[in-house]
Amino acid sequence: MIQLFQMLAAEGPSNPVDPKLLPYVTTIVVAGASFFVLVKYVWPRIMQGLDDREQKILGEISSAEEARASAEQAKAEFERALVDARREATEMVSQARADAKAAGDELKARNERELGEMKQKAREEIESARADAVASLHAEASTLATQIAGKILQREVSVEDQQRLLDESLRELQITRRN
Repeated sequence: MIQLFQMLAAEGPSNPVDPKLLPYVTTIVVAGASFFVLVKYVWPRIMQGLDDREQKILGEISSAEEARASAEQAKAEFERALVDARREATEMVSQARADAKAAGDELKARNERELGEMKQKAREEIESARADAVASLHAEASTLATQIAGKILQREVSVEDQQRLLDESLRELQITRRN
């Protein structure tokens, strides 16, 4: 190279049309050396940085895809849980309605049974009161009849006669009632 520089310098005075070759050659040498340094030292670091960034981006894409898949899976599980919850709620409402209807029917039956028992008890009480009233009426009627008969016969009827007449009247009344 030095010979090239010497040859260029030895040519003599410069020609106005002939450009100087030294600046061009120097520019080419510096550009070549810069290119060599860039290719040897800088370019691998740039490529390493780009590769690292590419790997990072690919990792983030992969993570995003995994997160999306996980989100879709969670969404599907949520939808299944929602469907199950709706089904259970419907079943619970149906069961509650059935329980309420059964409780209402049971309450109605119990009320009807209690009402029937109350009616039966009232009938029995009325029948007992009627029987007591009839017996009292018969006793009063027999006492009255005995007194009237005593006045008619002009004699007094004894307590034993009165009791006998009362018993006979009650027996006749019971026979009449049965028929």
